[in-house]
Amino acid sequence: MTVKDVVAKRVQNLCKERGIRTNELANISGVTPSTVYSLLDERRRDVSVITVKKLCDGLEISLGEFFSTPDFDALEQEIR
Repeated sequence: MTVKDVVAKRVQNLCKERGIRTNELANISGVTPSTVYSLLDERRRDVSVITVKKLCDGLEISLGEFFSTPDFDALEQEIR
């Protein structure tokens, strides 16, 4: 899995845990729904840290909480 894949999976899981749709997450986070859908689109490879921060703010969690998961810990080193 790539970093982007893990970010998308984390966003989807957090929405599921809270019983909200991605469209609702966009609204409470102050980003456009297309921004969230773009983040979830597996064809796109880039993720903005600013966008992740805004989503965390909307979810009322810190960036540390967002990234503190076994999936992020298991990512392979990007530089080879």
